[in-house]
Amino acid sequence: MTLPAQSYSSLKLYDQCARKYFHLRVAKDVKEPTSQAMSYGTDMHQAAEDYMRDGTPLPSHFKYVQPMLDKLQQFPGERLCEFKLGLTEKLEPCEFDAPDVWFRGIIDLAILNHKTGEARIVDYKTGKSAKYADTGQLELMALGVFKHFPTITSVKAGLLFVVCNAFVKAKYDATMQSVLWAKWLQQYAKIESSYKNDVWNPNPSGLCRRHCAAVTCPHNGANH
Repeated sequence: MTLPAQSYSSLKLYDQCARKYFHLRVAKDVKEPTSQAMSYGTDMHQAAEDYMRDGTPLPSHFKYVQPMLDKLQQFPGERLCEFKLGLTEKLEPCEFDAPDVWFRGIIDLAILNHKTGEARIVDYKTGKSAKYADTGQLELMALGVFKHFPTITSVKAGLLFVVCNAFVKAKYDATMQSVLWAKWLQQYAKIESSYKNDVWNPNPSGLCRRHCAAVTCPHNGANH
């Protein structure tokens, strides 16, 4: 079984439950339903992209986000919105849809200051709380930036929770790359093993019952 290109979301999904990963990403016999919250998040991302890239006025229901975006516009550097990046298995930069892409990701906003060697990356979140914020996505995006832009030696990153007006910060230095990659490559190795052996063990939790799209799994309460 050939492994498809991985992403932060797929790595996180596997870590959550290998069985769920199998149904959604391998067998593809189930599909995660689109919730109202997901649609809201998609619309907000599009509005933010249009505003930051083209200056398109925000829709009235997203006007509350403008002060946060205006602060980001004050930072100098090359601004990239919804920047798609890819890496090969040798961790070399490639296009998002390249035939040999091994890892891919999309950065909501990247501001690259090639003169100072510093970059800022931001991922917009529309969740109501930042209590359980996961900076793993920022870590992987920072690693991607280091590979695609060799002039960048440090990254200040953040998860911008627009609804609750919270900003979860993280900082990465280019010298940290080998240590950080070791962790993610270990996670990838687990997925690789599941593909090779066709073993997808479930990871039962309180989220199984009526909250998982894999309704055929015996741990899902939809059939009980």
